Amino acid sequence: MNTTKTLKQIESVRKITESHMVGDGLPVRQVFSPRGADNTFSPFIMLDYIGPAKFPPMEKQKGVDEHPHRGFETVTLVFQGVLEHRDSAGNAGRIEAGDVQWMTAASGVVHEEKHGKELMRNGGVLEAAQLWVNLPAKDKMGKPKYQALTAASIPTVPLENGALRIVAGRYRDAHGPAATHTELNVWDLRIRPGVSELEIPESHTTLVVVVEGETLVNDSERVSGLELVQFGRSGGAIRVEASTEAHLLVLTGVPIDEPVVSYGPFVMNSQAEIHAAIRDYQEGKMGRLDDSAN
Repeated sequence: MNTTKTLKQIESVRKITESHMVGDGLPVRQVFSPRGADNTFSPFIMLDYIGPAKFPPMEKQKGVDEHPHRGFETVTLVFQGVLEHRDSAGNAGRIEAGDVQWMTAASGVVHEEKHGKELMRNGGVLEAAQLWVNLPAKDKMGKPKYQALTAASIPTVPLENGALRIVAGRYRDAHGPAATHTELNVWDLRIRPGVSELEIPESHTTLVVVVEGETLVNDSERVSGLELVQFGRSGGAIRVEASTEAHLLVLTGVPIDEPVVSYGPFVMNSQAEIHAAIRDYQEGKMGRLDDSAN
């Protein structure tokens, strides 16, 4: 388990406790949010952890109604339950446990996210996470894109005491199925008690979210769910020792060295571009949902 790589230094550890409801059916704890021009977590903008929450049967699908995005990508990972999605580009589908939806909003898309119909009818548990990934300026006004990544398409790398799913980027010889605009990694890690050492690219922004379980990070910080660990960019590895079964999200990426201006569902490079996004949405230039499809 020894490595010749220097461990990245821990910069901060933050416990996430406050929760709020998004829409009428997604209980969310916000792990991190847009931080303006300092670009601390670049290329990552925001991470919401949804649930786990148990819902009774409902008379209608709950979730987040029609809303726009521009200038970034949403990455929705479902761990338990089912979400359903549709957007103004004509994409629609189910995101089941183990699946990931990677939606590139780019120049603008309108979409909605709801509990799956069987969850509505029968009740059940929903657990998911939604990550926002920034786009470089040259891609912010590109064509929207939708990637439906099934659990079967996501490779798993066995570790000495667990397994690492590669949603995006690579680990060892395994490559994730997501096509990305910049160099980044999104890894879904499940480990048993013991030590796991992960190689992380030099100079990458590195964030670890302990979703569940108890861990000792870099032999120095005890971290449990739901907590966020931020590392410095120098160094080529991190070490996690789990004392219980644990679930972690590992996010790393090359920072995008550009201004970040965010306003609600829009992430651009200037206030003028934010004003243009609001105007374009109000004028219907990002499209509308086809309610006849319901």
